[in-house]
Amino acid sequence: MVPVVQLYARDVPGLVFPAGTDLLQILWCPLVHEDAEYAANPRIRWRNAALTSRGTLAGERPRPHTAEEEFVPRPCTVSPTPAVEYPNWDLPERLGKVLAHRFEGLKEEKGYDYFDVATTQQSKVGGYPAWTQPPRWPDCAGCGTRMEHLLSITATEPGGGRWLPLDDWASSQDETPTPCWTAEADPAVFDTFGHDMDMGDLGGTYFFICRRCPDTPFTHRYDC
Repeated sequence: MVPVVQLYARDVPGLVFPAGTDLLQILWCPLVHEDAEYAANPRIRWRNAALTSRGTLAGERPRPHTAEEEFVPRPCTVSPTPAVEYPNWDLPERLGKVLAHRFEGLKEEKGYDYFDVATTQQSKVGGYPAWTQPPRWPDCAGCGTRMEHLLSITATEPGGGRWLPLDDWASSQDETPTPCWTAEADPAVFDTFGHDMDMGDLGGTYFFICRRCPDTPFTHRYDC
């Protein structure tokens, strides 16, 4: 198993942790598993940070003796940025028809389509999955209710196809504007940003949990 995500409650105030925990860890086996939708096989761990840190030693990150490189993240940090999302491909068809004229007006005024910007494309906590394929929300095997989207790990990180708040775009008349924070960045440094996982053909893994059932069961979906 390799570590993929580690989040502390203090850094993600909008994420509700199970009682007695303040650390969320996601690990996965970086091999392609048939029973994990032909992708890495993940596990979620809710932990107590104080108890977890006892007796630990910093050192080189453990690495499996064999792995699919597209599922092995390089060490990196997160820079949380709050954003308001709206349903993308999850938007009910009837509601989409009601709002169609507003979407058309939005594109005429702003130049972008609602479905291109309603949902962020990069790794995130909460919000809506940025499905590449048609939406596949899971139901809990225990109670039958639709599960909550916990977080997404996606291949679209800085450098390509990135969703950004309008304030982060540099002023430009070009058809393809540049993010303002990359205008003076050293390309060699910029290439080191993010986890550097392709995950198939720029895919994503979406994690879901059920808070109604004991032990907070989880499942995932993968598409690319």
